[in-house]
Amino acid sequence: MSAAALPSAVGTRTASSYLEHMASVPAMRDTWLAHGLSTLPSDRPTAEAAVSELYRHAGFREPEFVWVPSPPAGAELIASEQLSAYNSLTDGAAARIASVISRSRARMDRRTGRSAQRWPSDDRPLWTARTQALGESARQGIRPDAILRAAVWDSLLTSVFDGVAAAVRSLVRHPTGSVAWYGQQEAHRVAFYDIHRTLGISVFRGADHAILDTQKALAGATGWWWAFDHICVMSERPRILHTEPLPGGVHNERRLHGHNKPAIQFVDGQTAYVDHGTVVPDWVVHEPTVERIARERNIEIRRCAIERIGWDTYIDEAGLELLDRTDDPGNAGAALSLYATPDSWVGEGRILLVVNGSAERDGRRRRYGLPVPNIVSSALDAAGWTYGITGDDYSRLVRRT
Repeated sequence: MSAAALPSAVGTRTASSYLEHMASVPAMRDTWLAHGLSTLPSDRPTAEAAVSELYRHAGFREPEFVWVPSPPAGAELIASEQLSAYNSLTDGAAARIASVISRSRARMDRRTGRSAQRWPSDDRPLWTARTQALGESARQGIRPDAILRAAVWDSLLTSVFDGVAAAVRSLVRHPTGSVAWYGQQEAHRVAFYDIHRTLGISVFRGADHAILDTQKALAGATGWWWAFDHICVMSERPRILHTEPLPGGVHNERRLHGHNKPAIQFVDGQTAYVDHGTVVPDWVVHEPTVERIARERNIEIRRCAIERIGWDTYIDEAGLELLDRTDDPGNAGAALSLYATPDSWVGEGRILLVVNGSAERDGRRRRYGLPVPNIVSSALDAAGWTYGITGDDYSRLVRRT
């Protein structure tokens, strides 16, 4: 696809003006990323005014606002006061607000092209835009909705919603029986539509502008909130939030990571520990031991704890039995090592220790363990199994990543 073949969505714009518009997208997205990762105290007047506007759109009067220091505190309050018992899931404030927002998004999706159902093979421009820099996609003439989906929606979804919101959800132990809105952590949706209208790529109807403006104000002003018929529970944003670049990300994707400290902390002391994007118990960060690893049933948490200790140290302290070792034909200078798992890992198979084919940002090549079945008896067969091929086929690889 050539740059001269301008996407129809930009109408009569010239190629140069299209490139200029697309060149402004990363900065606009990063402004939204800053909103999604903000640790400033909530702007309560702005947040309350925006929520009140949504109540009016839904046909309800302005509610009484109750502020809590964190989403877990909000869930505790809702459970202790039994607020959900006084809220209809089909016709209450929460249901109507959700309906107002959902209908508005559906209308905007029709304008942006998001609602069009395509077979994956028909949407190659989107997949291309996800794997290369935005400027290159624009120069190739990839349509703007695909570029914004990859560089804005998908990027912020990964960084904020799938990352931060998911970690915060792990702290909420009481079901609220009501819809929770995530405020700043819904930045991916709001940014996508807002950038569409700011650049003039899509034109929305007046009511949708107003509803989008309220969501934009909320994403820039506060964190989680819950709507009940007469009361709205509003949560403060995190006080501390630590992230790092997502390896391989091309659109400034971030992931949570707290090196020797919580990745998220609220003013009431609620904390989430996250190791390179994986939510973990605090012992993984502060005191990982072979004994605790042996008791852990979650394979990802176990992996994080082992990597904290270091594979060489863990192998020695856990007494892992080496079954086979050979040079890695797909990774020159590296070895493949197959170990039996400890007796405490009942039914867990074996561990293939490999070296990453690509270097990390600091230049080091990370070692990591892959679970493989008990039926494999050689390191080559184990490596082939991870790719769905035989050991003989794996031995013919020129290079893996």
